[in-house]
Amino acid sequence: MHLSPLSAIGDGMDPGFGIYVHWPFCAAKCPYCDFNSHVRHQPVDQPRFVTAFLREMEEARELSGPRTVTSIFMGGGTPSLMDPATVDAILNGIANHWHVPDGIEITMEANPSSVEATRFHGYRAAGVNRVSLGVQALNDRDLKFLGRLHNVEDALKAVRLAREIFPRMSFDLIYARPNQTVEDWERELKEAVSYAVDHLSLYQLTIEEGTPFYGLHKAGKLVVPDGEQSAVLYEATQEITAAIGMPAYEVSNHARPGAESRHNLTYWRYGDYAGIGPGAHGRLTIAGTKVATATERKPEEWLRLVEETGHGMIEREPLDLEAQADELLLMGLRLREGVDLARWQSLSGRDPDPDREQFLIEHGFIERLGNSRLRCTPAGMLILDAVVADLAC
Repeated sequence: MHLSPLSAIGDGMDPGFGIYVHWPFCAAKCPYCDFNSHVRHQPVDQPRFVTAFLREMEEARELSGPRTVTSIFMGGGTPSLMDPATVDAILNGIANHWHVPDGIEITMEANPSSVEATRFHGYRAAGVNRVSLGVQALNDRDLKFLGRLHNVEDALKAVRLAREIFPRMSFDLIYARPNQTVEDWERELKEAVSYAVDHLSLYQLTIEEGTPFYGLHKAGKLVVPDGEQSAVLYEATQEITAAIGMPAYEVSNHARPGAESRHNLTYWRYGDYAGIGPGAHGRLTIAGTKVATATERKPEEWLRLVEETGHGMIEREPLDLEAQADELLLMGLRLREGVDLARWQSLSGRDPDPDREQFLIEHGFIERLGNSRLRCTPAGMLILDAVVADLAC
């Protein structure tokens, strides 16, 4: 994959300040998923959860201080199971606690199986202006294999509705599925782009411990592409998306110029963000120190904690400068724009080890962009964890 010269993505290099809201409920648990998502067979008491979200915002605002929000993201779980009134109340709560300028990116994740036109119109009226659809595959056989509740017809109906109602739309696809060829994947990618999508999140199927797929894989009943075939599929992904005008701006994310996810860029540029809801993580600068936060994962336990103490936060860990430098490197090297070396040096208190850096450059895994930035090459992206570990030493 050819990487173009460095250019500012979206609105420049400012990491911004994001708000992440986690809605933990799903209609069904997918067999590959290790996210904090929970199935409840009785209706969720949404007004009670809204009250808890608003209470936890008060605590987050105390920690963050006054900030201007640059993006809001509602993830899960399946946020599109929320009533529009729930979304409206949450967004109003955020605006009551922080400064929320008009027109900022407000994203909601949605599953095609839970999409209804009335809900989408309600979300749009509440302020959502970007939707991220969990399509995952564009053939019914693989959708069934992935445990999805929707079929291709449902997915395309959701895509059409999203395109009509929201100014921006993304959808997810999972590849490196059993028996998937490069030719199959190329056809699927081209079909995806034909639906006028402006952002794609393309993830390789990974076998996560604790999931049903893990047990099947360990028993030899589920065979996925090996490392070499996965690398071939990854390289093909980069070539195909670049050729159709949606190059990678992050290891798994592709967009038309200007359609990059503003919220996710806050993560990858190592900005601050408040995490609200069960199992939400955050990074907040408090009194000059970067602090990692996390809330209770179990929804009902989180709810109890919030109602009794005002928040569900169970982790509030100050990060020393070395830990911050490592996180900056881990996140920033995922991006095409790479890492700001001066920022990394100010945190780590040192320059990159010259021998390690030279080794990685000579082997074509990283490159310098002048004296100011360092980034992975396409070959380096294939072994990103190893590159990060080498540079962090």
